[in-house]
Amino acid sequence: MEMKGIYIINELWQAESLTKEQSMEVQKHALQTYLNEHQITAIKLNPLQLNDYYTIPHALLYDLKQQSEISLDCLVLFSESAIADFIYSYPARWILLKSFFDKVVFVEQHYKDIAI
Repeated sequence: MEMKGIYIINELWQAESLTKEQSMEVQKHALQTYLNEHQITAIKLNPLQLNDYYTIPHALLYDLKQQSEISLDCLVLFSESAIADFIYSYPARWILLKSFFDKVVFVEQHYKDIAI
């Protein structure tokens, strides 16, 4: 059964030993691999959106609020640390954002050994 989901890549997050560019590539690769392996279709809510993913949680929340009858299976993120600034700065918005999805998935533990 194919699921519908949305994924967020944090362009500003940096893994311990990687550059920001490398961190973004690791996130992108891990998230796209997870989506493919779990038959999750990335949904674009905004027709003007350039990528299949979001980089700004506020923009995702705004677009979700514009959709009245949307049903999404999962929000897929690389790790809690990649979204931590948003979670701690805007806890109410994080709870609201999560409420649009059946589940939130952090994929980092599945892809610890990704080579760049």
